[in-house]
Amino acid sequence: MSNKLYIGSLSYDTNEDGLREFFSQAGTVTSAVIITDKMSGRSKGFGFVEMSSEEEAKKAVETLNGKELDGRTLIVDEARPMKKSF
Repeated sequence: MSNKLYIGSLSYDTNEDGLREFFSQAGTVTSAVIITDKMSGRSKGFGFVEMSSEEEAKKAVETLNGKELDGRTLIVDEARPMKKSF
């Protein structure tokens, strides 16, 4: 497992500081990024969190997947490389 996690089903009200704080329950967060639309700047409803170790990333998946943040039930999973589309 890698240290980088995919976070889905984010509320449009969630910001990166709130995401970082929420995931700090599972350990040290080295980065928290919410993906935004380039045109509107609005959240696309997903992001990525990087934990300081694989153990903390695994703990975050086990303890925070299905938990609620800002009124939405989160999907927390290991981040996978983007698939190339031709």
